Amino acid sequence: MKRYLIFGAIGPFVGGFLMLFATTVASGYWTATNWSEIGKFLGAFVKTLQYSYLFGIVPALMVGAIDDILCHIRRIAPLVRVLIVGAIGFAASELLYGSRGPDTGAVQFLLYGIVGMLPAALSSWLAHRYADEPHAVHST
Repeated sequence: MKRYLIFGAIGPFVGGFLMLFATTVASGYWTATNWSEIGKFLGAFVKTLQYSYLFGIVPALMVGAIDDILCHIRRIAPLVRVLIVGAIGFAASELLYGSRGPDTGAVQFLLYGIVGMLPAALSSWLAHRYADEPHAVHST
């Protein structure tokens, strides 16, 4: 249960921040940046945080379920599980958001892929660190 709480709390927060960052970079907002524009960006993030959780909780829990399934396969090491979950998050968010807007290309591909990859990998790592029960070691 801790795993799903970690994915539900961390995923939409980090994903919402990265989604806002990706859309502002894609729109050309960061060409001339000063501290007041960074303040506006953070203000917009705080104002849209409720929508990040509203629309991001279900995908985050779905990725958490995939991580939970992979956790029960003992041959998969935790680092490999983090990489697999990150790749699934990258592919899913790229398929959902990659064709948004008039611009397409490598920058948009990477930006929208990172929107899903980083929250998934970070949540998977935190779930391994804090939610996985240690396995008993049997002496032979």
